Amino acid sequence: MPCEGCMDRDNASTGATMEFLLLGFSELLRLRVLLFLVFLIVHLVTLAGNLMIFMAVIMEPSRPPMLFFLCQLSAIELCYTLVTAPKALLSLAAAGGTTISFLGCAAQMLLFVALGGAECFLLAAMSYDRYTAICQPLRHAALLSPGLCLRLALLCGLAAAAAALGLTLAVFRLPFCRSRRIDHFFCDVPAVLHLACTQGYSPELPLLAACVLLLLLPFLLILASYLCIAAALLRVPSPVGRGKAFSTCISHLAITLLHYGCATFIYIRPKSSYSPARDKLVSLVYTNITPLMYPLIYSLRNKEMRGILRKMLRRKKIAQVN
Repeated sequence: MPCEGCMDRDNASTGATMEFLLLGFSELLRLRVLLFLVFLIVHLVTLAGNLMIFMAVIMEPSRPPMLFFLCQLSAIELCYTLVTAPKALLSLAAAGGTTISFLGCAAQMLLFVALGGAECFLLAAMSYDRYTAICQPLRHAALLSPGLCLRLALLCGLAAAAAALGLTLAVFRLPFCRSRRIDHFFCDVPAVLHLACTQGYSPELPLLAACVLLLLLPFLLILASYLCIAAALLRVPSPVGRGKAFSTCISHLAITLLHYGCATFIYIRPKSSYSPARDKLVSLVYTNITPLMYPLIYSLRNKEMRGILRKMLRRKKIAQVN
């Protein structure tokens, strides 16, 4: 249903001076201090964990493809949390919510979608790495050379940025309600679309197209890789050999399920089923808990990562002794 009193933004100066009000968690006034402390601790631990993995891989002279992609993933998660966490903390500090400019809201949405899409493409590239490592181990180094890994990483970023730019332009060309109250802690696509004074499903078509490109296409590539991996493992006669080979995929599978589970729930559904309270809860997990889980999953499950972290801590101890 269209809202009462829509804004006509044909004048460019209107968009420059327009502001949105991010309500955040204003309904939880009594828990604001506790939530602020919890979010701040989670944010700092997430930054520290991803930064530790990023620095550990950067300092390693020889980096296999999986560690190269893991370094890119940690860099994305560092930027990801910095895009959403400051506004979430500010919304808890301010009782009535926080304001964000029209351009600031658009920039936040652009960065958030671009980083999330780059992560989807990067997870697809990591699944290809697992496919070549298990199905073609003798050609793994040749198939995934450092140059190809770098080109894949750049392609992931550029493709996601282009899709995010198109989606953001489509969303912010819509007329918005005069209230301009976003019941969220950042400018997420469904929350901003909910303010659009439009009827029908046409405003959701750019979001659907972005979901096909950024979610469905990488998911199909990941699915194809793991179907090939499963077929290859079925031909391995030894159960121990199958277990060892599959154990190298567990970390990637866990991260993929976390990322796609939350993203699918938030974005692949009609505007009519939008629920602010439910969406904020899922987005909270998506933007704070999953980036925190990534370093833990890879530090505990990946043998190469554990070895690099041990070497980094050993170098630090030696430096302290000297």
